[in-house]
Amino acid sequence: MKSDVSKKTSAAKPRAPGPTRAGGECLCGAVAFEIGVPARWTWHDHSSAARRAHGAAYATYVGTWASRFRFLRGEDNLTRYEDPERGGTRSFCSTCGTPVLFQRNKQNVNVPRALFSTGVGREARYHIGIDQLQEWTYQGERLSPLKGFPGVVWNRKRKSAP
Repeated sequence: MKSDVSKKTSAAKPRAPGPTRAGGECLCGAVAFEIGVPARWTWHDHSSAARRAHGAAYATYVGTWASRFRFLRGEDNLTRYEDPERGGTRSFCSTCGTPVLFQRNKQNVNVPRALFSTGVGREARYHIGIDQLQEWTYQGERLSPLKGFPGVVWNRKRKSAP
């Protein structure tokens, strides 16, 4: 028996094209940029260098090819720090201090994920420097609302049995 492929038609609607660019900016808005999406890679960096540069438990980066990155404003407002020990250059907004870029070479640009106001087309699934994870880092423990402080939660330690 011969199947008639021509009778089978797809009722699925064509997908609308997604965004082609993702943009972000520093805290004060003096520096703004955009990348082509999807981003090339994303990761969580638990290294001591990232922790100190961001003043946080870890930094989440979005990486792209330099050719897919551009400043919309404020490139001249960046202050750069070249790290001779670890290699790479970190760029910060000279007005508000926001970390904006991390580059190990001229071909790649890494931007903190928190600076983007839209999706970047990649999820952070990789962890670098996990051996440097700090014991005080939140790791998904159960949190409870703190009475009298709307929007604040805490890790209420359960009393252990005597």
